[in-house]
Amino acid sequence: MKEVNSQSGGCFLVWTLAVQLVLCGRGVYTSDITKRCGLVSDSNSERKVLERLEPLAHKNFSVVTKEDKGSYTYTFQLCGEAAGFPEAGVVQVDSKSPTKSTIIGRFNSTRVIGGSDWVMLIYENGDAYDGHCSKEKRKAIIMISCNSKIGMGELEVVLEDRDRAHDCFYLFELDSSAVCPVVPSQLSTGSIIVIIGLCLLAVYLIGGFLYQRLIVGAKGMEQFPNYAFWVEVGNLTADGCDFVCRSRNREEAPAYRGVAAEPLEDEPEERDDHLLPM
Repeated sequence: MKEVNSQSGGCFLVWTLAVQLVLCGRGVYTSDITKRCGLVSDSNSERKVLERLEPLAHKNFSVVTKEDKGSYTYTFQLCGEAAGFPEAGVVQVDSKSPTKSTIIGRFNSTRVIGGSDWVMLIYENGDAYDGHCSKEKRKAIIMISCNSKIGMGELEVVLEDRDRAHDCFYLFELDSSAVCPVVPSQLSTGSIIVIIGLCLLAVYLIGGFLYQRLIVGAKGMEQFPNYAFWVEVGNLTADGCDFVCRSRNREEAPAYRGVAAEPLEDEPEERDDHLLPM
């Protein structure tokens, strides 16, 4: 009895650790970094769309572009200080003069639009233009598209549209699997039960084998968990199969004896009285 209880406890411990590892591997725990973003219109629908981007948190996405006047480094961070600049969601830094920076958009002025496989993140209230776009404040649009093969893609600069009187913007692109639609499980209830059963059986066999070998010190077939019980089950199963499936009568049939079709006629008795002397 103690041996069975020890094996059950060991199997339960192994199974619990395996479940925890699977949950950790799938990233069940998520941070609340997206709550730092200040939505211009604080609606629940926009907040739910923003929560889809949680896997992109705590990471700076940077890209370097070369222009006629020089090269610039753009850095984007989800609801955090891009490149360490306070309130900056997207920042532009001049490569020739690192101290010269321009905040394209701030994460405390955020708008979010989401579709089935894309999310458009808009950071507003950036630094004002010097002479373009009626000196309005800059705005950054980050188009995040679904790519199931990429967890976190590379940031790309698409264009800077500043040749207009109003609503100028910087457009960026980023591919990520975070915005991909959730594919429903194709497994039926029966399949899930079978998979769980096979996992439990594997844990029972492996855990029992290790316990018998390392703790009990068993050798050979005795290493199989509950070996005596399963041998008895096998014998009983074989006996039951023999009894049910075989139709041959176990008692021997009596030997066959032929019987004449017609009774034999009595032959006339031969008398030898006449041979006696008178």
